[in-house]
Amino acid sequence: MLARKGPLPDGFLLTRLAEDAAQPSRVRPKSQRARFITKSGSCNVAHKNIREQGRFLQDVFTTMVDLKWQHSLLIFTSAFLCSWMLFAMVWWLLAFAHGDLEPRDPHEHGPVPCVTSIHSFTSAFLFSIEVQVTIGFGGRMVTEECPLAIIVLIIQNILGLIINAIMLGCVFMKTAQANRRAETLIFSRNAVIAPRNGRPTFMFRVGDLRKSMIISATIQLQVIRRTVTAEGEVIPVCQLDIQVENPLRSNGIFLVSPLIISHTIDRGSPLYELSAQSLATDDLEIIVILEGVVETTGISMQARTSYTPEEILWGRRFVSIMTEEDGRYSVDYSKFGNTVPVRMPSLSAKELDQTRGIQDSGPHEGKPQGWGLVRAGRGGYRRAGGRACDDAAAKPWYVTTKKVVEKERKGQKKTVKLEEIGREIEEETVEDMSD
Repeated sequence: MLARKGPLPDGFLLTRLAEDAAQPSRVRPKSQRARFITKSGSCNVAHKNIREQGRFLQDVFTTMVDLKWQHSLLIFTSAFLCSWMLFAMVWWLLAFAHGDLEPRDPHEHGPVPCVTSIHSFTSAFLFSIEVQVTIGFGGRMVTEECPLAIIVLIIQNILGLIINAIMLGCVFMKTAQANRRAETLIFSRNAVIAPRNGRPTFMFRVGDLRKSMIISATIQLQVIRRTVTAEGEVIPVCQLDIQVENPLRSNGIFLVSPLIISHTIDRGSPLYELSAQSLATDDLEIIVILEGVVETTGISMQARTSYTPEEILWGRRFVSIMTEEDGRYSVDYSKFGNTVPVRMPSLSAKELDQTRGIQDSGPHEGKPQGWGLVRAGRGGYRRAGGRACDDAAAKPWYVTTKKVVEKERKGQKKTVKLEEIGREIEEETVEDMSD
């Protein structure tokens, strides 16, 4: 439910400055490994000793789009200058071969030149510019005296159109790249781990600053950590997917307002053994990837960020930033990354499950088994059946569970209360129970 406009609890009115001061400082040494994805979303990976450099030239267009702006502008300017100079040399050679560069009396009528008003290399360079960019000042023009000059004119026009198409296409693609739209997608600076529905949950917040939406937005989480296999092989970069909690059973989100993306830390989670103490020393990085289609342009986009252990806050949750005002919803981005402390044990999810009596049980992993002591009748104890429990979520250890079992004896029904000792078990029919 959204909070309506009105007085809020004191815990929700903390300012950003107060929150930053209240959060514990967990500074790790700079000697730790660098992160793979920066907070801005760029990949922090350097490729070295690439011997097959020619592969980049096989895809010239993509290579030019990936270049920096200063390099792209340098290539853009050099391409035009080189083509102008090349054809200026061709026009000058045509004029020189035809004898148009020889000094003549302006009052005498000599032979018709290939190109009028070309007397030097400078005039040939100006004519080359006029032909390629189709300016046409009118002082110089090709005559029908030289068929070769007409062929050169056609070739320069075609080549000029090709250069214009390539260069303008590169500039357009660089300005319309998908990562430009990602600049208005923001992620919370810190992620949090807090209890939600009785289970520890990893959470972070994502928001879109523009009114135009991201269509078919999906979000993906991955954990990158250093692992060692059973054979002793060291895998420096091991990528593990994290399931995002969504009632639609998919990674799709409707990003019309800031959302808190959550991941329940259960038995199948890579964070199952993560505790408050191990979080400070664990060498992991959680990568967030948001993909979608820009509504206004139809271009696919991707936004990325990551969270390192020092950016994951244990026992805190995000404050509410959405209120209902005058018939519409209002979002306060000044509290976008603010968190408040909550009561949470420092144990990992695995240790909590062990405390509640949920243990690893071989093939029925993730389901607590029904073997346990049960008090029956007048204080006697027996062992419950060995069938696995149902798929219902395990209840906390402090919840008292009582079951009522009916039996038939000589046509009469008798009700016996069974009190669970140790863990919850499924109902079973009790037969031939004596007094």
